[in-house]
Amino acid sequence: MANINVVNLAGAKVGEFELVDEVFAAEINDGLLWESVKHYRAALRQGTAATKNRNQVSGAGKKLWKQKGTGRARVGSIRTPLWRGGGTVHGPKPRSYEYAFPQKKLMGALRSAITAKINDGKFTIVDSFEVPEAKTKLFRTALDKLEAGKTTLLVESSRKLDEKLYLGSRNLQGVELVLSSEVHPYDLLRYEHAVFSKDAIEALQETLKKFVSKRSKATDERSKAAAQKEVA
Repeated sequence: MANINVVNLAGAKVGEFELVDEVFAAEINDGLLWESVKHYRAALRQGTAATKNRNQVSGAGKKLWKQKGTGRARVGSIRTPLWRGGGTVHGPKPRSYEYAFPQKKLMGALRSAITAKINDGKFTIVDSFEVPEAKTKLFRTALDKLEAGKTTLLVESSRKLDEKLYLGSRNLQGVELVLSSEVHPYDLLRYEHAVFSKDAIEALQETLKKFVSKRSKATDERSKAAAQKEVA
C-alpha cells in the first residue's frame, strides 16, 4: 500500500507515513466488520426489560371458590397466568446482552475498517492536534481546512492527549475524540471521516502487526514474489 500524506491542522503537507502492507493491504472483510458492530451494539443494550411472575403480582393467595360443586372451572389463585392481571410466564428479566468477542477478530475488523476509510479517501493523518488555545472555533476551522465532512472521528495517542484537544473538541457537533488504544471498528464506520494523529496511527499500526496471522503473512509474501517475477 502506498504511503499516505501527513498534514498539519492548516492542511499543508509536512511529510509522509508508511503504511505496512501486511496490515492494511489485505482485503476488507465485511463479515468481520458486521460481527464487530453486532458485538459493540449488544454491549450497549441496557437489558432492563422485566415482567412479573405470579409470585410478584398483587393479589391475595386465597382460593376463590371451593374445588367442587360450583359448576365453574377450578382455580387456586387470582394471580394465575391464565387470568388477566395475573403473572407472566417466561417473560423477560434484567440481563446483560454482552458476550465475549475474540481480540484477534476485533483487530481484524479494525484493520478492515481503517483500510476502507483509506480506500474511500476519508482518512487523514495530522502531525499534531496542538492549538494555541482550547477554543472550539480553532478546531472547527482546522477541520474545515482538512475537509473532514459533517461527522468526524478524532483519534489521538494516550501519551499525547492534551487537555486543550479535549476541551476544544468536546462541543463540536458531529465530532468525537477517542484514544488509539480504545478506537473500535464501529466508531470508524459510524463517522464519515477519520483524522488520526501521527503518534496514534503509529501506535495502532504496531498493535495491529501483532495480530496479523501467519497465513496472511505467507500469502502477502507469495503475492509480492509473484509481482516481482512479473516485473522481471
